[in-house]
Amino acid sequence: MEFHKYANLFALIEGKEFDLLVRDIKENGLNNPIVLYEGKILDGRNRYLACKEIGIEPETKVFNSGGDPLTFVLSENLRRRHLTTSQRAALAAEVANMTQADAAHQTNAKLGRSAEIGQAISNKQSAQLFQVGTTAIKEAKKIKSENQDLFNELKTGESTIQQAKREIVKTKIKERPELPTDKYRVIYADPPWKYGNTQPDYQTEQADYYQLMDIPEICEMRVKEIADDNAVLFLWVTSPILEEAFQVIKAWGFKYKASFVWDKIGHNMGHYNSVRHEFLLICVKGSCQPDEAILFDSVQSIDRTKHSEKPGKFREIIDTIYPYGKRIELFAREKIESWDAYGNEIS
Repeated sequence: MEFHKYANLFALIEGKEFDLLVRDIKENGLNNPIVLYEGKILDGRNRYLACKEIGIEPETKVFNSGGDPLTFVLSENLRRRHLTTSQRAALAAEVANMTQADAAHQTNAKLGRSAEIGQAISNKQSAQLFQVGTTAIKEAKKIKSENQDLFNELKTGESTIQQAKREIVKTKIKERPELPTDKYRVIYADPPWKYGNTQPDYQTEQADYYQLMDIPEICEMRVKEIADDNAVLFLWVTSPILEEAFQVIKAWGFKYKASFVWDKIGHNMGHYNSVRHEFLLICVKGSCQPDEAILFDSVQSIDRTKHSEKPGKFREIIDTIYPYGKRIELFAREKIESWDAYGNEIS
């Protein structure tokens, strides 16, 4: 017997859980009949398969056509199952997609075209049904569009939204190249810092966008070898990792001198306060004061754009006060004229 598309929103139970269901029906009989709609199983797929395993014909009943079959399926399954946030988000994404298609069918029906008529549910309504945020639904939809297998793992609870996003990131990562052997007077770096804390599953973090490096990995880079005897380092760092950044500065052969603060204007989530800034630490090897005696404000208020992308204004500041000498941007995302670039995300 076929399963209705609404029933197929939820994954079938397997393994020990299915074996327990088989044993229960064998010992106590089928307590709830299989519900049919449009000649297909709307509710009771697992009970139906368990009965087939035992070799008995299950009792069935037809769904009351006066009700809403989708709402019925959701209510029954959400009541019976203990679903994670990621599972609910994946299911909500499927319901929103399905009912949006049904809404199109309704339009066709009004125009006199042959089409299945269904109930339209918005993303917001779907979020309320499954008790998840619309952001989580959006993330689940993106995973579905990029990797159906990972999306299926969300539905079964084998994976979370964060885990799936990171797996997708891994498939896009290029191997990180070797550092060049040239010597540089000006070094500009935005390392992919790995943080010790983790965010809730429905919130994004750095690992959802790019490959991270821990402090020892960053310290072991050959930056000390490529820096001139007299060189300057501009190092991006956020508040949570500020203390550890000084290990990197020392390992790379530099000493801290001053800093810029990027005021992002918009607020970000934080454990202790609303974090709206990042630091650009100025560090020196040997003697390397600015070539031009121009003092820029230490606090630069600039709206943020893409995730982790730094404003071009800071590179302009560096070029203005240090116009001389060979320069390189570490962990760059694009090649800028007069700058060498190192990284595995360069477009």
